[in-house]
Amino acid sequence: MGPLTLFGAVAVSLMLLLYALEHRARAFVLAFAAACAASSAYGFAQGAWPFGAVEVVWTVVALRRWRQREQASSTDDVRLDRRDRPPDGRPVSSWREAPVSAW
Repeated sequence: MGPLTLFGAVAVSLMLLLYALEHRARAFVLAFAAACAASSAYGFAQGAWPFGAVEVVWTVVALRRWRQREQASSTDDVRLDRRDRPPDGRPVSSWREAPVSAW
């Protein structure tokens, strides 16, 4: 396994791991964006420019999500969409806080 292949395997593996951990902290969203950028660099270096281009898009999407989570965490009153509320109408900050019976 050459160094470029190893770099790509590590970058894509980190993407998968960090995507699974995104819900735990904003830092994981930023780390996921960095892993996407590394995967994009691998794609372009390997000659698979469509893969590299798609990973650039994922990098931008992840950075926007990180920025939105940063802004949301800096405000005390986060407005939730109606879809984010259980049937009784009380707001919850995440689906994990709502009891299963409320849904």
